[in-house]
Amino acid sequence: MYLKKATISKIKSALRHFVLTGAAVWVVNPDADVKALIAGVVAAIIGPSIRAVDKNDPAFGKVADWVEKEIKNLAKKPRKKKA
Repeated sequence: MYLKKATISKIKSALRHFVLTGAAVWVVNPDADVKALIAGVVAAIIGPSIRAVDKNDPAFGKVADWVEKEIKNLAKKPRKKKA
């Protein structure tokens, strides 16, 4: 099973948020229990979830799909030779 490029980007973004939030909780309070770390990581779900749901998000929504199509169309056009 192959994943779309956008899906892979969403997963990478979510993982970055989870890891960085967990690290931030630990750095602020190294004596934090596992429950606090899990709460921080769960809180990190909110940002990527909002981006994934927002259809107008420039990274993952309709805008990103439109930009990708335009870039592909421009790449297919023949270049004008300078005289």
